[in-house]
Amino acid sequence: MKSKTPKDTYAITSQFVLPNDTNALGNLAGGHLLHWMDIVSAISAHRLCRQVVVTAAVNNVSFKESIKLGSIVTLEAKVSRSFNTSMEVYIDVWVEDRVTGQKKKHNEAIYTFVAVDQNGASLPVPEVTPETEEEKTRYEGALRRRQLSLILAGRMKPDEATELKALFGK
Repeated sequence: MKSKTPKDTYAITSQFVLPNDTNALGNLAGGHLLHWMDIVSAISAHRLCRQVVVTAAVNNVSFKESIKLGSIVTLEAKVSRSFNTSMEVYIDVWVEDRVTGQKKKHNEAIYTFVAVDQNGASLPVPEVTPETEEEKTRYEGALRRRQLSLILAGRMKPDEATELKALFGK
């Protein structure tokens, strides 16, 4: 399988925050943002492997700032790293000032997807080769995040988590 770059997996979408998307405080409801992130990250994962992909985990979501009614929200997703059959997708959430057009990062998330066949059996996925410094940083962090997830799920022993052990100095 030919290796791809995170740019090959780039997916972007923009949404207006409408009244139906908000909570009682007039902010974008977290569930709506999670839904938008799931869709854009699924497209990114699909672009890597060109297979059906399913959400395996929502590894991290940071709601750093609320997003107000009427805001223009742009979600950018790229596969940060792939493993045998799974892919980690990093999503950046930007809010655009409607007057100036300036964008400010408001939130981010990390999702994991698995490529599957028509019977739900997992399929191998291509490797990702990072190019930019940000892509390399996210790529390296993905292995540590994966090892931590596997330990917490009981699928890896802490002694086997070489990247985590190196991070914490054994």
